[in-house]
Amino acid sequence: MTHTSPSPELLARLVCPVTKGPVHYDPASNSIISPRAGLAFPVRDGIPVMLPEQATKLED
Repeated sequence: MTHTSPSPELLARLVCPVTKGPVHYDPASNSIISPRAGLAFPVRDGIPVMLPEQATKLED
């Protein structure tokens, strides 16, 4: 399965909707990671879904 990653321009503008802190893209899980919130936001068709109710908790 091929994932379409978000554009670098979009990634530069994203912040976590919960903490307002920095996020980064993880190609292995095809998600936007918020380390401070401990959440992974899914990316669907290259579009980050930055809704807290759609995020999954990161494992410790």
